[in-house]
Amino acid sequence: MVRQHRHFKQNRPKKSQLIAGAGAVIEAIGDGTEIERIYIVHGFRDKDLLPLAEKQGIPVNKVPPEKLKAFNIDGHSGVIALKSKIIYRDLQDIISQTVEKGESPLLLLLDGVTDIRNIGGIARTAWCCGVHALVIPSKGVGSLNEDAIATSAGALEQMPVCREKSMEDIIEILKLNGIAILASEMTAGKNVFDLDFTVPCAVIMGSEDKGIHPSLYSKCDEVFAIPMKNNFESLNVSAATAIILYEAMKQRLN
Repeated sequence: MVRQHRHFKQNRPKKSQLIAGAGAVIEAIGDGTEIERIYIVHGFRDKDLLPLAEKQGIPVNKVPPEKLKAFNIDGHSGVIALKSKIIYRDLQDIISQTVEKGESPLLLLLDGVTDIRNIGGIARTAWCCGVHALVIPSKGVGSLNEDAIATSAGALEQMPVCREKSMEDIIEILKLNGIAILASEMTAGKNVFDLDFTVPCAVIMGSEDKGIHPSLYSKCDEVFAIPMKNNFESLNVSAATAIILYEAMKQRLN
């Protein structure tokens, strides 16, 4: 996908969204507080927090001291967590509930999409097109923060969002449930309009500059191309997602 060149300034989180200090973060996780991301200063060592974050699938970013200083909050001792405004759902639960309602699951997976404007636009389109859940891994995807929610026009707060440890874990769950995995690739022989989107399926969309990780293509059931009239590098990931999901919605409305 096309790399985004213009810088987008993200707003600093409000202090009410932040949790300072390893002990406070561990306590918050234990109390069921949804954590969007944990920032730890380089060199931080803790025998309890990091294993807990790994178990819960919470992203951990190792950052320089200047990053933590920018949050303008005291008493962090090298650890600051950002509360999530999104309640993450269990992927298997979403699939089971969708099937129980007599519907064919349609899921959207993001692999390495970091631009929050794209994430917001994608979520907005996904919600409009009837996607049952947006699914992300715990690492490699932009934070679903207030800016992403605002860009999505609130769609991120309305549609189910699932966060699993890795894309490999996500794909394993999908395959166990008989859900076809689809991905776009410019040189693919099959056209997006030739696919059957009425079957249970999940579409993987990749990063703005590199697409999905090459290792994922071998796990896909279908790889397809989006046709273009004029020869050009590629479509923006949000625009490409819209084309795919509107084709899926068109087929499912018939």
